[in-house]
Amino acid sequence: QVQLVESGGGLVQAGGSLRLSCAASGRTFSSYAMAWFRQAPDKEREFVAAMRWSSGFTRYADSVRGRFTISRDNAKNTLYLQMNSLKFEDTALYYCAADEAPPVYLHTSSSTYDYWGQGTQVTVSS
Repeated sequence: QVQLVESGGGLVQAGGSLRLSCAASGRTFSSYAMAWFRQAPDKEREFVAAMRWSSGFTRYADSVRGRFTISRDNAKNTLYLQMNSLKFEDTALYYCAADEAPPVYLHTSSSTYDYWGQGTQVTVSS
């Protein structure tokens, strides 16, 4: 049973930083892709960033490229999202997700991810 548990969310002022963590368990994730999505109130869930666990290949949404960095710690089976220069519009519930069979360039559609965490809230005050 795959389990994904996010942590690290909170309230931060615009321009500040946060680091989200996603502790993954239940499988060997070497063939998986892991991703972060977010969902703001009254909006659809949107792709933020993804990483192929084995190679470290990454993909980012245009809205966060250059500000957010996805990374992983193999020993801890943990995925991270370092968020810098946060903006009010980054406010959302952030989810960690896992894709069992990722394509070469990684999926950005939430419907293609197989496992999800419960989410962690990020609130950026302006």
